[in-house]
Parts: sequence; structure tokens; C-alpha cells
Amino acid sequence: VQLQASGGGLVQAGGFLKLSCSASGRTFSFESHVMAWFRQAPGKETEFVSGIARDGITTLYTGSVKGRFTVSRDNAKSSMYLLMDNLKPEDSAVYYCAAATTPDIFSRPRYYTSWGQGTLVTVSS
Repeated sequence: VQLQASGGGLVQAGGFLKLSCSASGRTFSFESHVMAWFRQAPGKETEFVSGIARDGITTLYTGSVKGRFTVSRDNAKSSMYLLMDNLKPEDSAVYYCAAATTPDIFSRPRYYTSWGQGTLVTVSS
């Protein structure tokens, strides 16, 4: 399976970005996977940002992004999205999408078996 994250860039604080993650692979069943976004800032550990269940209804967010970020998925397009609003400098990081076969959304990276290459988000103050 190949996960491709895109949509990162440089934005001013208070701005908006939309990240996309597309999945491909002949044997990969996107709709069978829990999907998630993680991020890693320089010198910091990988942090769970948001996850979405197979049905696209159940979602989970880390506290610092609740009310500002919205995760969604389109199983027909094998894609996941992250709408990021009211961005803050502390949101600056490389954002990764990941896939898991767990029954529920888990926040620990070790549960995710497939990872994209990451897209850089930089928020200036």
C-alpha cells in the first residue's frame, strides 16, 4: 500500500489549510482501515492529531486541535482529508497519514502499519 499526503505549506497564524491523503495499492482495501493523521515537530515525538473510523462517522481529535481541525474520508476515492482552521504556530510540523486495521481509533503510532511520507505545515506568527 502507498499513502500519499499532500496539501502542506506556509500559512499565517489564523489561516486555513486542507491536507489530503490518498491511498493506492492493488491489495489495499481503504474502507477496511481506520485512518489517522499524526504530526511531528522538530525535536518532538510523533503526536496523534486525529483519526476517523471506517464508516467515516466516528472521529477522534487530540485536545489541542478540537474545534479547529476536521477529519473526513471518502472511501470511494480512497482518500482522507484534514481541514485545519485557525492555525497556530504550534501546529507547525510534518503531518503524516497512517492506516490501521484495528477495530477502533487508537492514538498510539504503533497500531498503524502503513504510513505516508509526510507533508510540511509551517504556521508563521
